[in-house]
Amino acid sequence: MGSIPLSPPRIAAQTSLIGTAAEPRLGATSLRQLMGDFLSIGVKKELSMGVLSHLRVVEIGSSAATSYCARMFADFGADVQKVESKAGDPLRRSPPLTPGDHSAWFAFLNFNKSSIIIDASVPNAATRLTELIEHCDILVDGRDVDPAGCPPIDIASIRQRHPRLIYLEASWFGREGPYAGFAATDSTVRALAGLIKLVGPAEGPPLHAPDFQTGILAGLWGFIATASSVVGRLHGEAGRSWSLNIFESSLALSEYLMFEAFARGDVMRRIGINRFWPNFPVGIYPTKKGWLGLSTVTPGQWRAFCDMLDLAELRDDPALAFNEGRLKHMDQIERQFVPRLKALTAQQWFAEGLKRKIPMVPVPEISDLVQDEEKKARGAIVPIVIGREEGLTVGSMQRLTLTPPRRGGSVPAPGEQQHSAHIRTHGSLTGPGSSGCIDAGRQPLHGTRVIDFAMGWAGPLCTRTLADLGADVIKIEAIQYPDWWRGVDRRSGYVDGQIYEMAQCFCIMNRNKRGITLDLKRPQGLALAKRLLAEADIVVGNYSADVLPRLGLGYDVLKLVNPRLVMMSMSAFGASSVHRDCRAYGSTLEQGSGLPSVVGSADKPPVMSHIAFGDPVGGLNGCAAVLLALIHARNTGQGQFIDLAQIECMIPFAAPWITVHSIDGAPLTKYGARHPQFVPHGCFRCAGEDNWIMIAATDAAMWQRLAILIGRPDWASNALLESAEARRDIEDLIEAGIEAWTHTRDADHAMSELQGARVAAGVARLPIDLLKDRHLASRAFLQEVERAFIGSHPQPSMPIREGAAPYAIRSAAPTLGQHNRDVLRELLGLSDAEIAQLASENIIGTAMVS
Repeated sequence: MGSIPLSPPRIAAQTSLIGTAAEPRLGATSLRQLMGDFLSIGVKKELSMGVLSHLRVVEIGSSAATSYCARMFADFGADVQKVESKAGDPLRRSPPLTPGDHSAWFAFLNFNKSSIIIDASVPNAATRLTELIEHCDILVDGRDVDPAGCPPIDIASIRQRHPRLIYLEASWFGREGPYAGFAATDSTVRALAGLIKLVGPAEGPPLHAPDFQTGILAGLWGFIATASSVVGRLHGEAGRSWSLNIFESSLALSEYLMFEAFARGDVMRRIGINRFWPNFPVGIYPTKKGWLGLSTVTPGQWRAFCDMLDLAELRDDPALAFNEGRLKHMDQIERQFVPRLKALTAQQWFAEGLKRKIPMVPVPEISDLVQDEEKKARGAIVPIVIGREEGLTVGSMQRLTLTPPRRGGSVPAPGEQQHSAHIRTHGSLTGPGSSGCIDAGRQPLHGTRVIDFAMGWAGPLCTRTLADLGADVIKIEAIQYPDWWRGVDRRSGYVDGQIYEMAQCFCIMNRNKRGITLDLKRPQGLALAKRLLAEADIVVGNYSADVLPRLGLGYDVLKLVNPRLVMMSMSAFGASSVHRDCRAYGSTLEQGSGLPSVVGSADKPPVMSHIAFGDPVGGLNGCAAVLLALIHARNTGQGQFIDLAQIECMIPFAAPWITVHSIDGAPLTKYGARHPQFVPHGCFRCAGEDNWIMIAATDAAMWQRLAILIGRPDWASNALLESAEARRDIEDLIEAGIEAWTHTRDADHAMSELQGARVAAGVARLPIDLLKDRHLASRAFLQEVERAFIGSHPQPSMPIREGAAPYAIRSAAPTLGQHNRDVLRELLGLSDAEIAQLASENIIGTAMVS
């Protein structure tokens, strides 16, 4: 949670470049012509002068994570060379497929790249690939996930000859540990990461979103690692070598519930479709027309919701004022309000929610997104050409206003060089300087200062990641209005007892930061903030509405104070959106993203897949955005404003269906627990109460090993069942056979047997299980940190590493105002007497006031 939107001054929406996508063929003017016109009026310049146009990226192997990482470089002008075998990247065959038999998923991951075919059977293949890498800046390596026919190369030797090369290697679980070498799929990894078991009907089986999630999350982390290395290299550093753990990348979604479980115990269970601990009601409900996403978290929001529906009895019941009470009476509460929601349409309730500041949003179908003119105007939905087909896909989420990303593009055919690519035969695209070196222990963002006005989850995760990478992050709160993730309870016992210092979720999101308090409503506090901002590199804020501009801290003011300052607004819908005043949580962002419409079974309600999916996704996208702007600022001295819309950050998870629907307009196929490519695929019951395991057979050989393991050698030897489509005809029978086997086994023992046979499988974990996960323990993923008020507690590491060990956590989250004296004396030169005067006037302080 924590996505309460900002609202800087309205920015006029840009003219849409494409027609209404409800017309699959896009009218008389073809999409290809529109893209040509767009190129003729400025995109050529943007392609050559993008933020990353000085970089060449080489991508090898086949991995959604590395493909998405590389695509983000292409979005901002980098020359990305994708190396494929003669057979092409296996992801080119990944469904859903367009009418022209192109993979919509591959298209989303790879537009604006070039393709180079290197046939490993040719004698000079390894030499050719080595030469290509030695003339690039960044190597993105997905071979550990799938080598995809890539010739063998000596990375260590290449890096010795090319010390400024930035290297990123992705794997499902890392090179070491109990899960290293596990066969995996997107869904089996999400099951292990605690992202499936809490979703669905209470009696089971758990529900889960289709694939395409781990690649996006891990791709964001990969981009953050490599982009931070670009920042470091601007100061003469050598290139860094990173390992990216896809499993650990997914824990960005789980860590909030992991550490709530650490603080509160084993309290989380699956409680029904579109229901999640610890808040209620947070879900999706039917209306007169359409579905409505609802999130009532605070007592004030609950009262406003009851008033809206004329439910005074519920509003005035003190037992229902807080979520704990409402969770105990979910069925009774829903029986009263669900019928009343059918009096108006989802759009009408949305308007009512805006008036009352209730986080509510209509839940769109994929067809609604395809027709959304605002998202096209903002570049969230962009034109794409795939072979002879023209359609739409999801654009860049990093809405840099001075140096924007490319808007749409073409997907390369195997071996096709894009018109913007330029093959260089000598030297790398690196800037001037020696080969450089990396000081031991020096992190890539060392010397970068961040002023953090963010609260909750999304913004603090962004700034926490910057801090983890070495930035000096100064978190600014007020004793009158501290970060609301310290708690929203204003009762005297909570305040006087400093219970707000014991919030586990606050502690994990704000480590490695310095914390000060300033009352920005007072002239002295505002002046001190401006002095800090004058020497900062980045400022991040997610206050609601127009708080920062109204205080005199809008970008129009700050760019005069500090022209090189990067300022990011992390609003729910975007600063230029007509919905910019809509209140939102991370749950609201998922509800409005289109993703719930593809989860579950046909003729069933849209299904949420997380309590606050949008928050960590927004935070990671925000971190990527400020790194891009920081690279530009370090190269040019120019700062800029970033208009990040967190709801747009969620749309990539629905990208393949957007593309397919934009081309053929056909109704969406919902697969439930099944899969369009893998048969069998699903979540199967194991021995004991509510124990489940996710299993997938990704090819014929894996299917045969699975069939033999479960005691059906006749299936394994039946040539008619070699293809997934043939097995689909008896999928019910196959699933029954698998569950007969799993139902007699402990889930972990079943996983061990399946993985021993090289079958993709993952136990469906609860978040609390991850605190004792043997693989995470073997990798020292959880680090023990000591902090006042709560003592020793675990903290998650980043999923990106430069060596075998994770980046060490340098300091615990600050207590309120902990670093007032340090920051005000060190950075602003205030005397002890001046600091004491500020404290006496409550402009600064170390204890919350109610």
